[in-house]
Amino acid sequence: MSVARDSRLVSALSQNRLAIAGAAIMLMLVVVGLTGPWLAPYDPLAQNLARGLEGPSRDHWFGTDSFGRDILSRVLYGARISLLVGVASQTIAFTLGVFLGVISGYYGGRIEGLIMRLADVTLAFPTLLLLIAITAAFQPGLGVVFVAIGVVGWAGLARLVRSQALVVRELDFVQAARALGMSDARLITRHVLPNCIAPAIIAVTLGMASAIMLEAALSFIGLGAQPPTPSWGSMIADGRDFLRTAPWISIFPGLAIGAVVLGFNLFGDGLRDAMDPRLQGGARAPLPRTE
Repeated sequence: MSVARDSRLVSALSQNRLAIAGAAIMLMLVVVGLTGPWLAPYDPLAQNLARGLEGPSRDHWFGTDSFGRDILSRVLYGARISLLVGVASQTIAFTLGVFLGVISGYYGGRIEGLIMRLADVTLAFPTLLLLIAITAAFQPGLGVVFVAIGVVGWAGLARLVRSQALVVRELDFVQAARALGMSDARLITRHVLPNCIAPAIIAVTLGMASAIMLEAALSFIGLGAQPPTPSWGSMIADGRDFLRTAPWISIFPGLAIGAVVLGFNLFGDGLRDAMDPRLQGGARAPLPRTE
């Protein structure tokens, strides 16, 4: 049955042109992130002040910044950071959110109340302001950004998984397994968790887009990637003083962020339609907040 379900999922995704376009953008990000050092025509950290603020040309397709660094090379290297922040932060959010969501939904009672009140407190703060507070409390760096985005993002996932677990635990086959003496650990891992994981996967896919934008915002204000590390957010910040004279410094990393975020959103939207037959060709229900 799992094989048949997977084949239906692949078939539904393959018929969604927007999802295919999103998957292509995601694949391009992975390829560029892994092969950036070989694709980059120049050293992204190498400075050539004599060629600073040059516009796009045959030698520098995306132009150069105020230090004479090649924008194209820095954009290619920045893809690696965006890929890392998406994978690392959402892995943390997924692990915490699914674990705490399943536990609270399955056991209920005081455990559920404690976890859900903690989630409510986390969601009560604006995401970016909470991230600024967390990252400012530590030495700025990418590691802190990865953990901070993941820790902040668990609450929405936990509420989503909890709502599924509340339904699954009351199903007949779960009640029958419990009556036969199956332990809670086996019930959760074999029956409850597999039936709660699908919406979490969709939320994580969409959450990667949010994570990339949040990292760019933190880098823009100096709390993310530290100079001279090429991050798309910090590159936009470097070009804000030259928007009139050298707009390409900010335009190209901004376009890269927009393209990648669009790709994750298109694929996540298609994945949601494919995993929930009720949404195929019909109205789409909004996903709960996950960031």
